[in-house]
Amino acid sequence: MRASERLSLNRNESVDALRKKIDQIDAKIVGLLNDRASVALKIGQAKSLSNDLVYAPHRETEVLRRVIDLSCGPLPDQAIGAIYREVISATRALESELRIVYLGPEATYTHLAAREKFGSAPEFVAGKNIGEVFQEVEQGRASFGVVPIENSTEGVVAHTLDRLVESNLSICAEIFLDIHHCLLSRSGRGEDIRRVVSHPQALAQCRRWLEGHFPNAPGEEVASTAQAAARAAADPALAAISSSLAKEVYKLEVVAENIEDHSNNITRFLVIGRKGPKPSKKDKTSLVFSVKDQPGILHRMLQPLARSHINLTKIESRPLKDKPWEYMFFIDFKGNKEETRVKRAIRDLEKNCLFMKVLGSYPSGV
Repeated sequence: MRASERLSLNRNESVDALRKKIDQIDAKIVGLLNDRASVALKIGQAKSLSNDLVYAPHRETEVLRRVIDLSCGPLPDQAIGAIYREVISATRALESELRIVYLGPEATYTHLAAREKFGSAPEFVAGKNIGEVFQEVEQGRASFGVVPIENSTEGVVAHTLDRLVESNLSICAEIFLDIHHCLLSRSGRGEDIRRVVSHPQALAQCRRWLEGHFPNAPGEEVASTAQAAARAAADPALAAISSSLAKEVYKLEVVAENIEDHSNNITRFLVIGRKGPKPSKKDKTSLVFSVKDQPGILHRMLQPLARSHINLTKIESRPLKDKPWEYMFFIDFKGNKEETRVKRAIRDLEKNCLFMKVLGSYPSGV
């Protein structure tokens, strides 16, 4: 019998009696959490002996999927996932402290994505730009980095693609974040707003809403949604399009929530690290290659994937900087680079490449 069904059978119990039950359940939960933490500490000790990384994306993804499958309600899947993310974050912190660098400043959507992936326990550091995020991880000053790679409405982040080609870091995980924009100001009153500031993408994603609600408030572009929030905090005539986190960080009031024009506004972020994760049950592989410009060459290049029954999930082209009209191709496909069929496809693909690099195999995000 499910917990919700058991509770429904005892409607005559008083509030005090039900609260005593909650106290008893809480005592069990705390005991079990500490039991879990004790086992996690032993795992951490074993990891240190074998020189394994504390952060194991494959394992954490499996845990989250399993506990969500185990849940029968009334808590929704999203709530179960959020609770267990914090449980995992807290127990991971007992094993070792993580330092996570993200594309800043504080309260950007990349900051939100980093917290979504790693919980609240690690130390989070804002990088000035995407290049700095890569550099901090490459030089060992940060455990992992978090950078945006593409948005469902605005497309890819070219600088991230370029740095992936140049860097020796691996993609360790991916994060999909629903982007919900808030209009924030000091007073929270629409009549005080004279201008709206934000990142160009955020302004573009809310254009129709702004035209309908604030037709006389011109938009002004700034470097980030967080910088927009900081500007709004300093000027009562400004409103910022920013994240819900920015409201807390910059002490602003909400004028309106969920003002994006499209509800399916999703940004994909990557976790980058010095060492790739172990295979999981549902992996994705990313790689980049370049070829000579010949008729039908791209079709021929993708045939090894088709022959091995590998599902291609994304393809993106980028021009080569020093060779006009020649391109690099970035592809994502389902599978891990350690699988026999994937190894075979990569080997056959590489035969016809001028350049090829596997950017990483990592658990597929949800």
